[in-house]
Amino acid sequence: MTTTISQIMSKRLETIQAMASVQETAKKMKDQNVGSLVVVDEAGKPQGLITERDLVRKVCINDLPTSMMKNVDIMSSPLITINSNSSPSTAADMMLKNNVRHLLVIDNDTKSNPKKPVGIITPLDFTRYEEYTNDEERDNIEKILEYYI
Repeated sequence: MTTTISQIMSKRLETIQAMASVQETAKKMKDQNVGSLVVVDEAGKPQGLITERDLVRKVCINDLPTSMMKNVDIMSSPLITINSNSSPSTAADMMLKNNVRHLLVIDNDTKSNPKKPVGIITPLDFTRYEEYTNDEERDNIEKILEYYI
Protein backbone atom coordinates (compact mmCIF):
# COMPACT_ATOMS: atom_id res chain seq x y z
CA MET A 1 0.00 0.00 0.00
CA THR A 2 1.34 3.42 -0.95
CA THR A 3 1.63 6.02 1.79
CA THR A 4 -0.14 9.35 1.23
CA ILE A 5 0.31 12.76 2.82
CA SER A 6 -2.94 12.29 4.73
CA GLN A 7 -1.32 9.42 6.65
CA ILE A 8 1.72 11.38 7.88
CA MET A 9 0.48 14.99 8.05
CA SER A 10 -0.44 16.81 11.21
CA LYS A 11 -4.23 16.97 11.36
CA ARG A 12 -4.08 19.66 14.01
CA LEU A 13 -4.56 22.87 12.06
CA GLU A 14 -4.46 26.04 14.14
CA THR A 15 -5.67 29.32 12.65
CA ILE A 16 -5.56 33.01 13.46
CA GLN A 17 -7.26 36.06 11.98
CA ALA A 18 -5.39 38.12 9.39
CA MET A 19 -6.03 41.34 11.33
CA ALA A 20 -4.87 39.93 14.69
CA SER A 21 -1.63 41.36 16.02
CA VAL A 22 1.67 39.58 15.59
CA GLN A 23 1.91 39.54 19.39
CA GLU A 24 -1.37 37.56 19.56
CA THR A 25 0.07 35.16 17.01
CA ALA A 26 3.22 34.54 19.04
CA LYS A 27 1.15 33.97 22.17
CA LYS A 28 -1.16 31.53 20.39
CA MET A 29 1.81 29.60 18.99
CA LYS A 30 3.23 29.30 22.49
CA ASP A 31 -0.10 28.38 24.10
CA GLN A 32 -0.94 25.78 21.43
CA ASN A 33 2.66 24.53 21.20
CA VAL A 34 2.80 24.88 17.41
CA GLY A 35 5.36 26.39 15.07
CA SER A 36 2.92 27.82 12.52
CA LEU A 37 -0.58 29.20 12.18
CA VAL A 38 -2.80 29.42 9.13
CA VAL A 39 -3.94 33.01 8.66
CA VAL A 40 -7.63 33.25 7.79
CA ASP A 41 -9.93 36.08 6.69
CA GLU A 42 -13.22 37.03 8.36
CA ALA A 43 -14.98 34.16 6.58
CA GLY A 44 -12.41 31.64 7.80
CA LYS A 45 -10.82 31.19 4.36
CA PRO A 46 -7.05 30.54 4.48
CA GLN A 47 -5.03 33.51 3.24
CA GLY A 48 -1.49 32.78 4.31
CA LEU A 49 0.78 31.21 6.87
CA ILE A 50 2.90 32.56 9.71
CA THR A 51 5.73 30.51 11.14
CA GLU A 52 8.10 31.05 14.03
CA ARG A 53 10.73 31.78 11.39
CA ASP A 54 8.55 34.59 9.99
CA LEU A 55 8.31 36.13 13.46
CA VAL A 56 12.06 36.10 13.88
CA ARG A 57 13.06 37.20 10.37
CA LYS A 58 10.34 39.74 9.69
CA VAL A 59 9.64 41.18 13.13
CA CYS A 60 12.25 40.51 15.80
CA ILE A 61 15.41 41.28 13.86
CA ASN A 62 13.84 44.51 12.61
CA ASP A 63 12.81 45.47 16.15
CA LEU A 64 9.20 46.07 15.11
CA PRO A 65 6.40 46.56 17.69
CA THR A 66 4.54 43.24 17.82
CA SER A 67 1.36 44.70 19.30
CA MET A 68 1.04 47.17 16.41
CA MET A 69 1.81 44.83 13.49
CA LYS A 70 -0.90 42.71 11.89
CA ASN A 71 -0.55 39.18 10.59
CA VAL A 72 -1.50 40.29 7.11
CA ASP A 73 1.70 42.40 7.08
CA ILE A 74 4.08 39.49 7.62
CA MET A 75 2.28 36.33 6.53
CA SER A 76 3.68 34.18 3.75
CA SER A 77 1.28 34.25 0.86
CA PRO A 78 0.03 32.78 -1.39
CA LEU A 79 -0.33 29.47 0.38
CA ILE A 80 1.31 26.51 -1.25
CA THR A 81 -1.03 23.57 -1.03
CA ILE A 82 -0.85 19.86 -1.70
CA ASN A 83 -3.61 17.32 -2.13
CA SER A 84 -4.05 14.86 0.73
CA ASN A 85 -3.73 11.95 -1.72
CA SER A 86 -0.25 13.02 -2.85
CA SER A 87 2.87 11.07 -1.98
CA PRO A 88 5.42 12.17 0.61
CA SER A 89 7.97 12.36 -2.21
CA THR A 90 5.78 14.88 -4.06
CA ALA A 91 5.50 16.96 -0.88
CA ALA A 92 9.25 16.92 -0.31
CA ASP A 93 9.83 17.91 -3.93
CA MET A 94 7.33 20.81 -3.64
CA MET A 95 9.02 22.04 -0.45
CA LEU A 96 12.43 22.04 -2.11
CA LYS A 97 11.24 23.68 -5.33
CA ASN A 98 9.30 26.41 -3.49
CA ASN A 99 11.84 26.81 -0.66
CA VAL A 100 9.18 26.35 2.03
CA ARG A 101 8.90 24.23 5.15
CA HIS A 102 5.12 23.99 5.43
CA LEU A 103 2.47 22.87 2.95
CA LEU A 104 -1.23 23.26 3.61
CA VAL A 105 -2.92 19.94 2.88
CA ILE A 106 -6.26 20.15 1.10
CA ASP A 107 -8.87 17.53 0.36
CA ASN A 108 -10.32 17.76 -3.14
CA ASP A 109 -12.69 14.88 -2.41
CA THR A 110 -15.00 16.99 -0.23
CA LYS A 111 -18.00 17.92 -2.39
CA SER A 112 -19.29 20.76 -0.22
CA ASN A 113 -15.88 22.45 0.09
CA PRO A 114 -13.58 21.17 -2.68
CA LYS A 115 -10.39 22.80 -1.36
CA LYS A 116 -10.98 22.26 2.34
CA PRO A 117 -7.80 22.41 4.46
CA VAL A 118 -7.42 19.16 6.36
CA GLY A 119 -3.92 19.46 7.79
CA ILE A 120 -0.38 20.66 7.38
CA ILE A 121 2.82 18.87 6.44
CA THR A 122 6.22 19.92 7.76
CA PRO A 123 9.68 18.32 7.53
CA LEU A 124 9.19 16.79 10.96
CA ASP A 125 6.20 14.81 9.65
CA PHE A 126 8.54 12.96 7.27
CA THR A 127 10.24 11.30 10.22
CA ARG A 128 7.11 9.12 10.53
CA TYR A 129 7.46 8.03 6.92
CA GLU A 130 9.49 4.88 6.47
CA GLU A 131 8.21 3.41 3.22
CA TYR A 132 10.39 4.49 0.31
CA THR A 133 9.32 3.19 -3.08
CA ASN A 134 12.61 4.05 -4.79
CA ASP A 135 16.00 5.69 -4.28
CA GLU A 136 14.91 9.03 -5.77
CA GLU A 137 12.00 9.30 -3.32
CA ARG A 138 14.29 8.47 -0.40
CA ASP A 139 16.86 11.02 -1.62
CA ASN A 140 14.26 13.81 -1.90
CA ILE A 141 12.96 13.16 1.58
CA GLU A 142 16.47 12.99 3.03
CA LYS A 143 17.31 16.33 1.34
CA ILE A 144 14.29 18.04 2.85
CA LEU A 145 15.11 16.65 6.28
CA GLU A 146 18.79 17.64 6.06
CA TYR A 147 17.98 21.12 4.76
CA TYR A 148 15.25 22.01 7.21
CA ILE A 149 15.79 20.15 10.44
